[in-house]
Amino acid sequence: MTGRIEDVTPETVRPVRRPWLVQSWRDLTFVHWPADPATVAPLLPPRTAPDTLDGVTYVGLVAFRMVGLGLLRGPGIPYLGTFCETNVRLYSVDDTGRRAVVFRSLDAARLLPVLTAIATLRLPYKWASMRLRREGDLLTYATRRRWPGRATGAMTVRVGEPIAEPTALEHFVTARWGLHTRAFGRTIHLSNEHPRWPLHRATLLSLSDELLPAAGLAKPTEAPVSVLYSPGVPVRFGGPSVV
Repeated sequence: MTGRIEDVTPETVRPVRRPWLVQSWRDLTFVHWPADPATVAPLLPPRTAPDTLDGVTYVGLVAFRMVGLGLLRGPGIPYLGTFCETNVRLYSVDDTGRRAVVFRSLDAARLLPVLTAIATLRLPYKWASMRLRREGDLLTYATRRRWPGRATGAMTVRVGEPIAEPTALEHFVTARWGLHTRAFGRTIHLSNEHPRWPLHRATLLSLSDELLPAAGLAKPTEAPVSVLYSPGVPVRFGGPSVV
């Protein structure tokens, strides 16, 4: 590590001046389990290490609707730019001190965005059949991976009360202003910006998951330590930079 690790802040300290992509994330559920940093370290790109809170890192399963994905400042692409997505992610910090996420898999319900993300940034997108059903305060997400590989996942959550002041852990797993990935022999950082998360606590009512094991992670044997819901935020992504 050559620089000081940046603070966990509810809003970015690295604004995106020239967006490469715009989108909105809606109806998100964040489910997290603790993990040993030594276990996940080999799964991260070079020049990054597990980001930790009190010596612990986390594995996240995040399901949501992508809405209005578009190039530059938009507008979003009709039909192809709106779809369900579920990702498996880890938490990273690079040699310059930037905190980010590392995606182990991203299942999405539109083939063209999947192929584009794989070709341009080597992100581990998967084409899947997906659905999100909402009945009052209950949300059910379902995934059936089509390509590459096979895996399924389903979970139901009940949305609770809004969170006035998130805990340190709730900030740690949501206030992320970039991603790290390995593409074309280099570790890349891609920055993002969005308003402060509106968060609710949530209850996980059921979970059937093959996505974590398919991503090279242990299947959870205990209840998650954090389950959160957000109605969503608009997002801007900046261009890639080499770590």
